[in-house]
Amino acid sequence: MNKKCHIRISRQDFDRVFNHLYPGDGDEHGAVLLAGISQYKDKFTLHVREVHLAREGTDYVEGKIGYRALHPTFIHKLITRARDEKLAYLAVHNHASDLSVAFSQIDLDSHKRGYPALLQISKGIPVGALVFGRRSIEADVWLANGVRLGLAEAVVVGNTIQRLKPSPAKKVTTVESTYDRQIKMFGKAGQAELANCRVAILGLGGIGSLVAEYLARLGVRHFCLVDDDRIEKSNLSRVVGASMWDARKETAKINIAKRNILRANPRAQIQLIKNDIAKDSVAKELVACDYLFLAADSMRARLVFNALVHQYLIPGVQLGSKIRSSSNGMLVDVMSANRPVRPGIGCLWCNQLIDMNILAKEAKTDEERKAQAYGVEEENPSVISLNAISAAHAVNDFLLDYLNLRPEPELLHYEESHFLNRKIGRVQPRRDIECSECSQEGLRYARGDAVALPCIKG
Repeated sequence: MNKKCHIRISRQDFDRVFNHLYPGDGDEHGAVLLAGISQYKDKFTLHVREVHLAREGTDYVEGKIGYRALHPTFIHKLITRARDEKLAYLAVHNHASDLSVAFSQIDLDSHKRGYPALLQISKGIPVGALVFGRRSIEADVWLANGVRLGLAEAVVVGNTIQRLKPSPAKKVTTVESTYDRQIKMFGKAGQAELANCRVAILGLGGIGSLVAEYLARLGVRHFCLVDDDRIEKSNLSRVVGASMWDARKETAKINIAKRNILRANPRAQIQLIKNDIAKDSVAKELVACDYLFLAADSMRARLVFNALVHQYLIPGVQLGSKIRSSSNGMLVDVMSANRPVRPGIGCLWCNQLIDMNILAKEAKTDEERKAQAYGVEEENPSVISLNAISAAHAVNDFLLDYLNLRPEPELLHYEESHFLNRKIGRVQPRRDIECSECSQEGLRYARGDAVALPCIKG
């Protein structure tokens, strides 16, 4: 199993599995996970959609060869469901180990006896197994072409992000002296995690340009920058790194961000996409990212971002700032927002942050909007200091949560800062249990490549 796969699972599902496997009795227990599948270049990922806990003595019984095994009836019910739903089938059990875990020879022999038949039933959809240690996971995933995959990494996506491997990563001994002061906060291993992280920044205007600057100086090394806009003179007051020369040349915003990133981090690897995130060719480049920063203000961008989080179990945050005035020109509100979105939590649809009417307008050209009396929307007011608060808050949260430096909160909150009345609000996002986007009963959740993203062709 020289080739490796990746697994993504929500915090709520991981906790269900872990608590079932380790109830405190020191014994072995079992479960089955059904997972969506995605493939980006050579990265094969399983996205856990369903958790089925095996009942002791009924679904998980004394084994004829090994210690215990899943009952054939339980297996048959779930492998046929996996086939019908086009989900990968993963049998799960636990060992008493902690930081390192591996299948026993009895486990591997049972896979050789059983998995070829399961692949026939599943009609070639991947089947396999996971074995849990308390702080480790290993996989043996069988593909229809005869390839078997071990585990590169399992990512548990909650408000904080936990990474589990078959055994501890090699100790990091050297890092660049540039990061000495922040290594004192989160260590060399944390700095290495930042260097390996692939982030997408969707929108490189006032907020996105600041996010890019902060992440580059933290030592993030892999960037995917998406924006189809060019700099104008009116943007110079808030886009970091932009110059009058850029305005005269109408430099693409992603190119300004790239230049700024490389000044801070010359070793950064940057993918530039000068295109609309709403196009399917663009969205497909984002599925292998580890974290998404939505700094674009269109409804189409929110629509696709929200789908990526729930369909591929990628953590993200929607950022924004807003200045509202009354009809007589008096300021009504000056605010910045930081809205984390996680698989099944914080959905922008559930919280009415995607407006269908604006989506319909955005689908039309300027000429069509004028002809239908929509007019052409005026740009919203924007001030760099408001953008900086939103960007810095989001990057701080990314740092603390991606490196798992703080406890998992009981509840996720949106945070909004209102500066006229000096109030900071924490809003618990609502959740529609029947939402087609974020609900585990819906059509999109953890489906991976099996469901089309809500994009336009291009």
